Amino acid sequence: MGHHDESAAILSRFLALHPKKIDLSLGRIQDLLAKLGHPELKLPPVIHVAGTNGKGSTIAFMRGILEAAGKGVHVYTSPHLVRFHERIRLARPGGGRFVSEEALATAFAECERANAGAPITVFEITTAAALKLFSENPADFLLLEVGLGGRYDATNVVEKPAAAVITPVSFDHPEFLGTTIDKIAGEKAGIIKRQCPVIVGYQSEEALIVIEREAEKQRAPMLVAGQDFATREEHGRLVYEDENGLLDLPLPKLLGRHQIQNVAAAIATLRRVAPGLPQEAYEEGVTRASWPARLQRLARGRLFDLAPEGAELWLDGGHNAAGGLVLAAAMGDFEERTPRPLAMICGTLATKDTAGFLRPFKGIANLVLAVPIAGEHAARTAQDVTDAARAAGLEAEPCTDVESALREIARRKWPVPPRILIAGSLYLAGEVLAANGTLPD
Repeated sequence: MGHHDESAAILSRFLALHPKKIDLSLGRIQDLLAKLGHPELKLPPVIHVAGTNGKGSTIAFMRGILEAAGKGVHVYTSPHLVRFHERIRLARPGGGRFVSEEALATAFAECERANAGAPITVFEITTAAALKLFSENPADFLLLEVGLGGRYDATNVVEKPAAAVITPVSFDHPEFLGTTIDKIAGEKAGIIKRQCPVIVGYQSEEALIVIEREAEKQRAPMLVAGQDFATREEHGRLVYEDENGLLDLPLPKLLGRHQIQNVAAAIATLRRVAPGLPQEAYEEGVTRASWPARLQRLARGRLFDLAPEGAELWLDGGHNAAGGLVLAAAMGDFEERTPRPLAMICGTLATKDTAGFLRPFKGIANLVLAVPIAGEHAARTAQDVTDAARAAGLEAEPCTDVESALREIARRKWPVPPRILIAGSLYLAGEVLAANGTLPD
């Protein structure tokens, strides 16, 4: 592996094809797919997932349940944390695997040849490569995550999905998707297709109105969280309920209240598109699902060794205001169960609302150590992040990197070993997993 991957070399050539002006349309990828022989028409049944928060976790639960039932599952997600290959998971007996370097390099090379130097975005050409791989390998389902928005996202070339899923909608990319919730919801609702069932996760009233309007226009049957299905935590168990009855399940390994809502959307979708999955598959799938950098506990590794003796080390890729809320709520829950001082190590991109992300931690985090994100030109400086944290009412100071932040935490006196949360960006999470030596599998 390492940096001599052929796929990485081709990926860097793709950057040069970037269109001078991005017009929001699917024309570029549709032209390329036609030259590739229309792989998008030769896919296994597709579950298409859009939304601001919870897409990856909802997909992780669906994959866990389907694989526990012995189904073959392809998965497409983004961004990757450490290597591009994490975006493409191909069905294999006994559970999917990340695409091999050889298969990825071959697919990239074929797309590069077929595209013949035409302007195209990196996401469009790599999505075409993924669809080609998915069409050439057998599977029972393809779990397809939208990259950005929905309506004009490269994944929206799939015309007849088995189902569309819309996870909670909030602000994340105002520079592309518009600045109001209804505009953003309108973009996400763009994945709803004629008469194709749509499963809607917990939404604000304004987002739901927009999604419902689009579903009616497309005559798409709708299942709405809190109306047609619901989950609740009861006596340390997860109870799921819809018109077909109750499921009594173990709590997911993915922690945090918001995960119980992601499980709900996952189960509602599968009960619709794959009726008859055994109860055992739901039980095993819910407990088996994991998703890197979503409240992931690091219990070993190079960075873990720098933390104070007995400290807890958590990693999360959350980066917008809604992500800050669910993460702060999860930390609050941890605090109720086992009280410990909370120290945060935070690095963010300049395009994100850093103060908005950090505000919910006021009164929860004792200290924020701000770090830059290595190799990211769009990253905020440690001083910027420090200022944002102070503006959000938190005690904060800058550090040169994650390692020096961990050393600073270890240097301080704590009444009991602290809980350390590294958060603020998926790019930071990827850097941490690589530096710690705990790569996604």
